[in-house]
Amino acid sequence: MNPFPRIITKVPSSIPTLLAKRHFSVMTTAQRQKLLVTRTLPLASQERIERGFEGIDIVQWKEDRTIPRSELLSLAKGADGILCLLTDKIDAEVLDAAGPQLKVVSTVSVGYDHVNVPELEKRNIVLGITPGVLTEATADTTVLLVLAAARRLREGMDAVLQGTWGTWSPTWLLGSQLTDKTVGIVGLGRIGVAVAKRLQAFGVQKFLYQGTRPKPETEKEIPGARIEFSDLDRLLRESDVICVCCALNDKTQNMFNYEAFSKMKSSVVFVNTARGGIVEQPGLIRALKEGKLGSVGLDVTVPEPLPTDSELLKFPNCIVLPHIGSGTLETRTAMSEIAIENVLSGIKGEKIPHPYNA
Repeated sequence: MNPFPRIITKVPSSIPTLLAKRHFSVMTTAQRQKLLVTRTLPLASQERIERGFEGIDIVQWKEDRTIPRSELLSLAKGADGILCLLTDKIDAEVLDAAGPQLKVVSTVSVGYDHVNVPELEKRNIVLGITPGVLTEATADTTVLLVLAAARRLREGMDAVLQGTWGTWSPTWLLGSQLTDKTVGIVGLGRIGVAVAKRLQAFGVQKFLYQGTRPKPETEKEIPGARIEFSDLDRLLRESDVICVCCALNDKTQNMFNYEAFSKMKSSVVFVNTARGGIVEQPGLIRALKEGKLGSVGLDVTVPEPLPTDSELLKFPNCIVLPHIGSGTLETRTAMSEIAIENVLSGIKGEKIPHPYNA
């Protein structure tokens, strides 16, 4: 008997067969373990899922959009493992729907604010994340936004597209450069260090970083840089560029509010590639309206996707990207592979390679 599952299409009674085939596939076998995958993965990882794993039935949402809540609750029933994305809210309701046999939740992300960790711990369910592999891609995106915001890229592109590009002028669309500037990094973790290393090449004079504690050993990972631990107030007041690279938690939720923006230089370049919830968006909008900020670059917002009528999109000095920080084929594939290894280990009752609390 072939131990690997074959692909068939599950048809809920409420959905016509042809429509159901578009939404998800179920790979079944006589084995008793069940894995729910909430999205199609990058090609190499998806091929692994399609080939299947011995002793595991796989149910996968196949449409390239967030799985509807009703389908998540329905397909989670009886799952021993759930491989999810940061767009999937994994809370008590999902865990109840899955049942007491659920052993592991594996998210294709480093952040896990979409997962109710206390509920998992109460039920002895392990949580896996994908650390390390998205560092370089996210750092690249952070620097991209720093440069784009500092050099007024959106305004320049608009001038070309809207036909307002006139003759050369020595005073038109003047941005700022990084040479001899002070850069503030909020969160000197893997991504914060990678951002500092990249920006160092642009002649930055000094780095200030804020976090829960000084990190002298981490500072050494940026050789030749002048780098100092700072409280948040000093970082806000002295930095020419501020990069948000920290995790979203109870302490960082809405830490960048109107009061914080009011303490910054009026020429500051503010960039957030971490989590949208770290910025109190109404406060940011107010600060932009009042001219308190030089330019802003965001890869994360609240909500996501950002509505097209959001006030943030009306400011020429605010660049918004659709959460593509880790969006390279190499990185997303590596993330998916780690998530697969986490969930397979958890289903087998083995120690997962990358737990959230490592």
